[in-house]
Amino acid sequence: MLALCCVLPALAEDDLHRDMNPHMLRLAWGDQHFEHLAWHASPKPINVLPASFTKVYDEHFRYTQHWSLEYQYRHNRWFSYGGMVDGSGVIWDQVTRNGLGDELSRDPNHSLYNIVVMPTIYFTYLHHEYVSLHSGLGVGFNVNGGTELDSRGRNTVCAPALNLTLIGVSAWYRSWFASAELAIMASMADGQNIYLLGSRLFSVAIGVTF
Repeated sequence: MLALCCVLPALAEDDLHRDMNPHMLRLAWGDQHFEHLAWHASPKPINVLPASFTKVYDEHFRYTQHWSLEYQYRHNRWFSYGGMVDGSGVIWDQVTRNGLGDELSRDPNHSLYNIVVMPTIYFTYLHHEYVSLHSGLGVGFNVNGGTELDSRGRNTVCAPALNLTLIGVSAWYRSWFASAELAIMASMADGQNIYLLGSRLFSVAIGVTF
């Protein structure tokens, strides 16, 4: 990748609008595939026990998806740096049911969230007037919180965070662009407290240079 970063930019075509506008701002949406796997509805309620039996179930999960705002400064045609803020969350109901499966009570106010803040760098190894390819890396921190307690009895925790952009492609029209990326976002305090792992695998964005 480093070899491509050094060779291909020298061969690529110039684009006047991007060369004149070193600042880049983009808004992105990313998937919550990891969150769907880690936090989902409890097994089917028990309905063959006496009515005096009660059990609490997690139901009706809602996912906010990942939303991020990112700024980049283009140091030159192949290297840029900046920072990103990414937010995501999960909301669900805790439902108490009896042994027949009947609902006795419902608390819809259970949630968790992750706010990732990190500096980022990008390498653009194909730079064309209409299309560019890039990879990137971000290292920062994640604030995890919500209504639940972790294994140490904490509501809010700050932990290291990493985002590795494997490959991204952007389509350009003058100063405007749309992009799609394959990446891996992770955040964990230790082996027992994992907040993000293989999250935000796919994202799409719109942006502008100025």
